[in-house]
Amino acid sequence: MTGSSTFGFIGLGVMGEPMCRHLVQKTKQRILIHDINPEPVARLVQAGAVDASSIAGLAKADVVFISMPSGEHLKKICEMPGGILEFARAGQTIVDLSTSPLKLTRELAGAFAAKGADYADAPVARTRAAAEAGTLAISVGANADVFARIEPLLRCFASEVTHCGDVGSGQVVKILNNMVVVGTVTALCEAAAIANSAGVSTATLFDAFSKGSADSFALRNHGYKAVLAQEFPERVFSTDYMHKDVSYALDMARDAGIEAREAALGARLLTEASQAGFGANYWPVIVKIIERSSKKS
Repeated sequence: MTGSSTFGFIGLGVMGEPMCRHLVQKTKQRILIHDINPEPVARLVQAGAVDASSIAGLAKADVVFISMPSGEHLKKICEMPGGILEFARAGQTIVDLSTSPLKLTRELAGAFAAKGADYADAPVARTRAAAEAGTLAISVGANADVFARIEPLLRCFASEVTHCGDVGSGQVVKILNNMVVVGTVTALCEAAAIANSAGVSTATLFDAFSKGSADSFALRNHGYKAVLAQEFPERVFSTDYMHKDVSYALDMARDAGIEAREAALGARLLTEASQAGFGANYWPVIVKIIERSSKKS
């Protein structure tokens, strides 16, 4: 991007605020921001961002980053009267950092293209801590020219940026990543419950796993830090958020005519956890649902 480019960032939640802060600190450019919550706006203004006060004000930016909790929120912020799409213009680039449905992503890309604006899907992976550290992983769906323009900006808050193909491919990769992680953590939770019932502690089990072929990122992060520690805080990636992502994976599977049995199990466990009152908790809390089933048998 040129030195005169203006950037905008809408959606300053758990992930959006630290991402935006890195953008402010590392680009040294004018960053317009907007959120319905005044607290993160105030904090980022202190860091050097500019409160755009409205979507109309934010839409003046040459590159607009969007970080929303769900596809439903993304659709609304783009398509509502006075939304981002209404103000889109030729030469502008829209970058969706949210995890959004594939069909919606392609529909929005087409709508923005009709206004002359480029669109990229760049869903982020890893944790709030990674967002704070600027070490997120991002899978990007965009044409080669758009990717070349936005990659340096994404690297302000990500240590891994992968160009996955045209628009929509970033969402495919991110959604399936989460589907696989849920399957892995579900297996860890089931293994822990079975081991406990046989007199082997979770700590011993996971230590052995870490030295063998069952070792994984999921074990060392979700397994040790949540399942073993029994720590499932709020304002981390929640049960309801993960259920949303697995639901998107199941939608893609249905469209492809594939019966994704393991993903369906993960979705069911996440639903049960939410119904049990854990919807806002860190999603490996599904272990509690598995433990409850083992105690009933």
